Amino acid sequence: MTAKHRFPECITPERAAKVRRVATARQHDLTLVLANIHDPHNVSAVYRSCDAFGVSKVHLYYTDTAFPVLGRKTSASARKWVETERHSDAAAMVGTFRDRGMQVLCTACSEKARPLTAYDFTRPTAIIMGNEHRGVDPELQALAPDQIYIPMMGMVQSLNVSVAAAILLYEAWRQRMDKGMYDASSLDPEALERLVREWSGK
Repeated sequence: MTAKHRFPECITPERAAKVRRVATARQHDLTLVLANIHDPHNVSAVYRSCDAFGVSKVHLYYTDTAFPVLGRKTSASARKWVETERHSDAAAMVGTFRDRGMQVLCTACSEKARPLTAYDFTRPTAIIMGNEHRGVDPELQALAPDQIYIPMMGMVQSLNVSVAAAILLYEAWRQRMDKGMYDASSLDPEALERLVREWSGK
């Protein structure tokens, strides 16, 4: 390893190995869109689930709500490992996903929604999650007509948005693990090394 690529002196070999392992497993073609979600605690919890299941970036789409101010105590440990991209133009956002060959799903409780197990999450995927009160806004549903729901056996019809995010990401993790998609990075070697170096300095 050249001096240019040495890790900071403070990082232990065990820490360096973990950084490389986690960076290698990041899924750069799996993401969530949080659309006008009001509660910053829910947003923070979603970030933690994204980190846990290897999601590299969260997209925030906010049009009638201020971008959430996330508390350091609840989210800092996850936010520094998960990127954030902000959006205010729904068509441009969804168009970017489509250009990347991603299937774009939105959570919904409608007759045309399909259960999460009906979707192939080994495909590049973006899942749009709506806010706590009205769900996914109509302009987003029009752009992403493929709808997904989590089957429930109880009397209530919906879950807390952060819990729903964790369940959806677990299903994606399960499918991708079965295909060995966490074993090798989807980044080219140079990009992976940049990510490892960036994380090693955090």
